Amino acid sequence: MRISGVKSRSASWSFLSHVVNTRTNEEWVEVVGGRPGERKVRSFRLDQVFPPGRARKELPSLQDAPQLPLL
Repeated sequence: MRISGVKSRSASWSFLSHVVNTRTNEEWVEVVGGRPGERKVRSFRLDQVFPPGRARKELPSLQDAPQLPLL
């Protein structure tokens, strides 16, 4: 998956979980990864998550197209 707003071009991320706070209706995606050799867990808004391998402007974000394949 591709993450918008992350400054490191060499970072790579793998899907961990989709989280929904039922009280506030907030949603986010938790991922694991980072720079080569790192295994950081980070959370991102759905509008920051895009399918892998293509420029963000070509495909919608997870927020706009919730059935996107993230692998």
